[in-house]
Amino acid sequence: MLVGLTACTSTTAGTATGPDGQQPANAKITAVPAANAKDVAVSEPVRITVTDGTLTEVKLTSPEGKEVAGKLADDKLSWTNTEPLGYGKSYSYAAKATDANSRTAELKGSFTTVNPDKQVRATINPIDNATVGVGMPISLKFDSPPKDRAAVQKALSVTTSKGEVEGSWGWLSDRQVDWRPKEYWPANITVTVTAKLYGVPYGNGAFGRSDLSTKFTVGRNQVTKINTPDHQMVVYRDGSQVASYPSSNGKDSDPNLNTPNGTMIIMSKEPIGDFSNPQYGYTNVKKKWSLRISNHGEYIHENEENHANIGKVNSSHGCVNLFEPDAKAFFDSALIGDPVEVTGSQANMPTTSDVNDWLFSWEKWKSMSAIK
Repeated sequence: MLVGLTACTSTTAGTATGPDGQQPANAKITAVPAANAKDVAVSEPVRITVTDGTLTEVKLTSPEGKEVAGKLADDKLSWTNTEPLGYGKSYSYAAKATDANSRTAELKGSFTTVNPDKQVRATINPIDNATVGVGMPISLKFDSPPKDRAAVQKALSVTTSKGEVEGSWGWLSDRQVDWRPKEYWPANITVTVTAKLYGVPYGNGAFGRSDLSTKFTVGRNQVTKINTPDHQMVVYRDGSQVASYPSSNGKDSDPNLNTPNGTMIIMSKEPIGDFSNPQYGYTNVKKKWSLRISNHGEYIHENEENHANIGKVNSSHGCVNLFEPDAKAFFDSALIGDPVEVTGSQANMPTTSDVNDWLFSWEKWKSMSAIK
């Protein structure tokens, strides 16, 4: 017999089945959510508890008649589901408990979970088992904009094998939130990202479609520095110079063709890159050992056709031109996520590049979080 129904819980003192057949069981079973509850959050656990007794049986059943997995506490005073609930489904529960006099209490009920107007899909990068450079941000992208950005961030966590690394989430657009450390990542650590997004209400009837996670490795510390007037690209490992390559950078005389100032990262590696640009009158231009550092158009690549200017004159349309052997050596040494720091130009890199996390000051970056 159900008694004491509330908006949140169902409770029963049970039906007497003891030897005397008279007194009801002292055990009282409580269920959250309550019987007949509607729009129950799938992210909240179903919890069955008992006082003045111990649970002997708990079953939570899906609309398909399948028993939902759960766990009875060692003290037999509570049960929770270990399998997530589905959206827009009606579940039934049945529980039994006995008191000190071996009398049985029972509780039965059902509830219905929330049915989203939209389930929003998200992706995460870096992917599992990737090895990346010390400038690599963590990026989540959504197939439609979450209205409640703070709810999204509260579902996200970042941990490392080195312990806590100071960092923050920042919204780069209404569909993208990135996490970056205050300084470059410590070298040679493992990073674990957990996004418990399933069941998170995003606002306007939208909910998270699924949980996400990734575990990746940050490799050695390699930072490339280019001061464009020097016509040299200098590579550092753990703070010590390991290589210096002659370069020809973007034209100094035209800010629109400069290799812009700013901290970028290596975004992709292409053994053969296509640099055709009809706007500037050249097509079918292929260059070897190409590393993208922005989607504004800047790469590091070989350009033997510009051999005479490499190390002497900045003559490119924004890319960093290297001799072919140097470009190959650098290509082989590079990881996605390695920082590339450019200084000395007339123009700054615009913050419209897909990967622009390091173009913002730390204070500005923190202000881009939905949680202040």
